[in-house]
Amino acid sequence: MRRVFDSVAEKYDLMNDLMSLGIHRLWKRQAIAKLKLQPGDHCLDLAGGTGDLAILMHKKMEGQGRVTLCDINLSMLKQGRKRLTDEGMVSSIDWVCGNAEKLPFPDNSFQAATIGFGIRNVTRIQRALDEMQRVVKPGGQVLVLEFSKVAIPFLRPIYDTYSFNLLPEIGQIVTKDRDSYQYLVESIRQFPDQETFKEMMESAGLYRVRYDNLSAGIAAIHVGFKV
Repeated sequence: MRRVFDSVAEKYDLMNDLMSLGIHRLWKRQAIAKLKLQPGDHCLDLAGGTGDLAILMHKKMEGQGRVTLCDINLSMLKQGRKRLTDEGMVSSIDWVCGNAEKLPFPDNSFQAATIGFGIRNVTRIQRALDEMQRVVKPGGQVLVLEFSKVAIPFLRPIYDTYSFNLLPEIGQIVTKDRDSYQYLVESIRQFPDQETFKEMMESAGLYRVRYDNLSAGIAAIHVGFKV
């Protein structure tokens, strides 16, 4: 996994725009809109990459909160730090290289914990959900934005053709690394469907878990609360 993201880190944002035709930015805004954040809150963004969700959370807290951006990959953290420094936000962000399956934070540390398009790359997904629940304060939220299962049957073969045939070729042209994007496509297909993932979040001790499909289920936002 480190090799995959070491390979794509410098072109990560560009590839996201190309692969989703820019729609991932709308999905991320819709996701963060579901968080109940106030100025002064402290949030955690796992697999934070180049900082898209961190930027949106910082804005939602009116520039008066903190975001801890945690990623297992140093190359991605370096790209994120460079980007947020350019945007003048580096003083509001804490940078941590850490594993989602064993978070280096005390219990009840954050008002919200998010992970965007990263949890499918975690080896033990249930353990990561358990950890997110652990580090969130009572009453806080756990939010997962991830690719999911297309909900409209006639769209599935079209989406599969695009994913398996076109996306790896785009990866080859832009990053010279077809194999990494072939892996990313395959990881999407192996990820649990919406209802199964909802049950996994409930198994982590979260309640009032619900999900909203995005673009006919190409992606989904799952949100749950800690008691």
